[in-house]
Amino acid sequence: MPRAKDDVLVRRAEIVAALRAIVPGEGTVDDESGMRAYETDGLTAYRQMPFVVVLPETVEQVAAVLRYCHANGIRVVPRGAGTSLSGGALPLADAVLMSMMRFNRILDIDFANRTATVQPGVTNLSITQAVAHEGFYYAPDPSSQIACSIGGNVAENSGGVHCLKYGLTTNNILGLEIVTIEGEVLRIGGKHLDQAGYDWLAFLVGSEGLLAVVTEVTVRILRAPETARACLIGFPVTEDAGRCVAAIIAAGIIPGGMEMMDRPAIHAAEDFVNAGYPRDVDALLIVELDGPQVEVDHLLERVETIAREFGATHIRVSENEAERASFWAGRKAAFPAVGRISPDYMCMDGTIPRRELPRVLKGMAALSEKHGLRVANVFHAGDGNLHPLILFDANAPGELDRAEAFGADILRLCVEVGGCLTGEHGVGVEKRDLMPEMFTEDDLKQQQRVKCAFDDGHLLNPGKVFPVLHRCSELSRMHVHRGQLPFPDIPRF
Repeated sequence: MPRAKDDVLVRRAEIVAALRAIVPGEGTVDDESGMRAYETDGLTAYRQMPFVVVLPETVEQVAAVLRYCHANGIRVVPRGAGTSLSGGALPLADAVLMSMMRFNRILDIDFANRTATVQPGVTNLSITQAVAHEGFYYAPDPSSQIACSIGGNVAENSGGVHCLKYGLTTNNILGLEIVTIEGEVLRIGGKHLDQAGYDWLAFLVGSEGLLAVVTEVTVRILRAPETARACLIGFPVTEDAGRCVAAIIAAGIIPGGMEMMDRPAIHAAEDFVNAGYPRDVDALLIVELDGPQVEVDHLLERVETIAREFGATHIRVSENEAERASFWAGRKAAFPAVGRISPDYMCMDGTIPRRELPRVLKGMAALSEKHGLRVANVFHAGDGNLHPLILFDANAPGELDRAEAFGADILRLCVEVGGCLTGEHGVGVEKRDLMPEMFTEDDLKQQQRVKCAFDDGHLLNPGKVFPVLHRCSELSRMHVHRGQLPFPDIPRF
């Protein structure tokens, strides 16, 4: 992580007093016991006590804190609910940790325009709960949706089990209110579908807190489908389940969700939830079809036919809403369920082309043997977003290092087959040093130029995403190759 600034550390009392004047009372936390809750996020292998924590309640307070930090060269780490699995909210020893969880109100629900405007501390599931009485819902549904905040979803471009058909966070965000590091409040987009000019939302969604602090989010809400039915499909061979996934999509069928679990994950989830999963299979698909009833019934028949062609030995279709919810309950609880069978686990996140599922699953089995650690697979099979859970014991000497090396090899395998380092967890600290596996030095410098346009002092969430930071002045230098300026025909003044 970036070396702490000595000039900031020695001014701690002064800085805390200035922040307390902006965010009074319990809104500024500087005692060790109060800050302990913020020392890590969902990637608990990494810990660092914050310098100081602020919990603003108004946009004016956010802007004032950022203006003060910008003027005094103080780093800032924005934080939502702290469920990030990539270390994206890991504090710094000399940085103000800005928790946005007091921004927890739903500001507006507009059923006519099918939008909801909420503050960033509102949890993902709360949006659906707020609109369900009118038959609407918010589509992206991460496994942590009961706890994760919509602001954190924006930062990481979170997905979920139903994002195969309805898209990730970026496909369901219409507008943002943001505050820059200089304390300027800006509105990007709104209730309208699209706007002219640069696509600033594409920059901001998934920017991991490096560009601005989000203070308001306008999301798209959807009408709940007429019918939704889930199908459990068990396979004796894991690779056959992967081939079935590709075949279903190739047949032109886009399920509402299509998830996959291997034997260790199946048994852990079934022991935890009693969802009715078969225990005598090596892989289990959960395929959900939604839409008009006649269409759903027809597509279920086609899916069953395809599954049997690839050797499925267990097929069970939900007969009512309670049974459908039970099928998904096991998948949603898979992460805590795996926590019962191992002292520790590391949840990875990589994305691959669907056709490469059999190859990657076989490769992960070989890597498991190589590193001497078990792995349980739970992932969004339909869009190729893998979530291998590496099981280890942090108290056993060397196991954490082996788990990290195992995870890095999995991500390298994803890139090797044409995939990418992350699908929805973000880069954060976990994948930062693997970025050169996917991007060239020029690619990374271009990404940092975007960072410089928003935050030329690298004060917002430094130490995340980029393995090597460059000063903005270095990135703005013109490259002269063999004495020739780039684009020599452009007039220069």
